[in-house]
Amino acid sequence: MLMINNDVVAQTLNMRECIEVQEEAFAGLLHGKAIFRPRIDTYVPCDREDGYYRFGTVEGSSGGYYAVRLKSDIVHWPKGEDGSVSESKYCMQPGTFCGLVILYSAGNGEPLAIMNDGHLQHMRVGAAAGIGTRLLAREDACTVGMIGSGGMARTFLEAYAVVRKLKSVKVFSRNPENRARYAAEMSKALSLEVVAVDSAREAVRGVDILSTCTDSITPTIDPAWLEPGMHVVNLGPHEISADVAARFDVKVQQGKEGLPIPESEMFKQGIGGSLGAFVMGTEEQRKRLPRATKNLKLGEWPVYTDVLSGKSPGRTSRDQITHYRTIGNWGVQFSSVGSLVYRKAKAAGLGHELPTEWFLQDIRN
Repeated sequence: MLMINNDVVAQTLNMRECIEVQEEAFAGLLHGKAIFRPRIDTYVPCDREDGYYRFGTVEGSSGGYYAVRLKSDIVHWPKGEDGSVSESKYCMQPGTFCGLVILYSAGNGEPLAIMNDGHLQHMRVGAAAGIGTRLLAREDACTVGMIGSGGMARTFLEAYAVVRKLKSVKVFSRNPENRARYAAEMSKALSLEVVAVDSAREAVRGVDILSTCTDSITPTIDPAWLEPGMHVVNLGPHEISADVAARFDVKVQQGKEGLPIPESEMFKQGIGGSLGAFVMGTEEQRKRLPRATKNLKLGEWPVYTDVLSGKSPGRTSRDQITHYRTIGNWGVQFSSVGSLVYRKAKAAGLGHELPTEWFLQDIRN
């Protein structure tokens, strides 16, 4: 049994391999070689009066491995001066987080690894954006408009640079220092011209690939900003409005996500950044929970494997506006990327060995 921290993940995982292993696992969904259980969240009242405790799980299997991803967060929803609402989270105190990936052998059930999920999470989502961009963006797409300047915005851009020959990037986020830091770091990391701009509108204007990487639970772009030939990728489930989606000529979501459970007193859809969640608390406590705008009806959208199999078309002309939504298949991402990290760490002698017998017992449960 290996304990694998973020430093080991960073040493063993590169973006090109992260994209390739996910593409292979997604293709396995077509042939019964991969499966996932959608994310489920549970909300429980916490100590802070404007927040909630949220426990989230997602799981899946591919390539002979099974992965479970666990998240333990205190979440709250600060409002911006412009009326926007974002989701902020931490574990115990601001700046610390608890997310774990537990990896098992699907062959004999052996527990193989416990991993910090931070770097792996950023890489697997960035790689997903790269998969959608390889699938739908114009072959000559070379300019990017990035809204957001956090960790995900870094791996999204890294993935775009793997699947397309980029020339220039414009980035906007609400914090001027953060976007300036992002521009400097990514210019150096990718040998690209990355320029910080003063508005989301300016970041979007004239680019081939438009990327929204924020924690907003309200829409981040205006439909009038979209231009013929653009490819659009969003991170959060609520960054794209129905009016924006109406401008897309081709819409593809990564996979079907969310549980087919009707709303009830206990189960709610669209709480903050959650697609579906079980909610505990009094009526007064539940008032803390924001209901995100129900922007899109995703049920009829084709998924990645539909395009891969030819069931649905992808881009068929240069002027089409295409969109890829990086939601779905999450459990398969953690099994495929997590097992890749495990194999590479094992081969390199990295990680901290834990006795497997600590995790076994002779009492049947």
